[in-house]
Amino acid sequence: MFKILTAEPTHKILQESLENAEFICEYLPKLSFTELKSIIPEYDGLVIRSKFKIDKDFIDTAKKLKFIARAGAGMENIDTGYAESKGIKCINSPEGNRDSVGEHALGMLLTLFHKINIADKEIRRGIWNRQYIGTEIQGKTIGIIGYGNMGSAFAQKLKGFSVNVIAYDKYKTGFSDDFVKEVSLKTLFSKTDIFSIHIPLTDETHFLINNEFLKKFQKPIYIINTARGKVLKTDDLVKNMKSGKILGACLDVSEYEKTSFTDIFAGKNSASLQYLINSDKVIMTPHIAGSSENSYKKIAGVLAEKIIHNFKLQ
Repeated sequence: MFKILTAEPTHKILQESLENAEFICEYLPKLSFTELKSIIPEYDGLVIRSKFKIDKDFIDTAKKLKFIARAGAGMENIDTGYAESKGIKCINSPEGNRDSVGEHALGMLLTLFHKINIADKEIRRGIWNRQYIGTEIQGKTIGIIGYGNMGSAFAQKLKGFSVNVIAYDKYKTGFSDDFVKEVSLKTLFSKTDIFSIHIPLTDETHFLINNEFLKKFQKPIYIINTARGKVLKTDDLVKNMKSGKILGACLDVSEYEKTSFTDIFAGKNSASLQYLINSDKVIMTPHIAGSSENSYKKIAGVLAEKIIHNFKLQ
């Protein structure tokens, strides 16, 4: 008997697929962390999203656990190294929301360049102002850092816009194709007009995009962040916007988010955050790039396939 607990809301296809594969499944999406910790010793598998912090103490409590599955991409809430040292497999499903993230990044970019957000607000106030002049992305070089599921999806969405897409990935090589040209970090700094972040949050990438990093770009740039808020230092972003080094920003994530991504719990009085909120050179959304009706189902489906593949019952 292999018991799996889903402790946060997921599409019903996950439970249905696992039960069809003869796993014993329990769906308890309203558990508190204390409640989850008290019952986890009973289970062989755990499915979460972003609500819970799975640390060493929790892992030591989960005596039977064979896998932790994250419905989504980022794994920063799970101590994956410690889990794997205990023989617990860590699984995620970035394939499920890659298209949503790619579309959202492109949508924010076009909104910023063509001042759609500003014009929309003015029309709603009764102002018909045709003096706004947009900027075309055609002919520009879009530099991507991190060429996994999200970075590659964004590159694919750009096909047909007559842009030059280049990408750097520290841990991946040989990925040049019809959508992108693989380049060195040095080339990324020299050629980029629009910089898009697609790296996970780790100890290595925490505030990787800071003033020292940004000043290496040879041209003024626009910046897109649909990855994680804490890979980009907000104070340094604003500093470079004020100097003209950064011409505009599309931000789906914030340095100040709760780890569950449900709210901005800190920084509400931050001068830098207020600058971004008040700037018409900034597009902001509340960490929803990967959220769509399609991705909600695809994330669950991909996760079910991986669990069944790795732990299928004989």
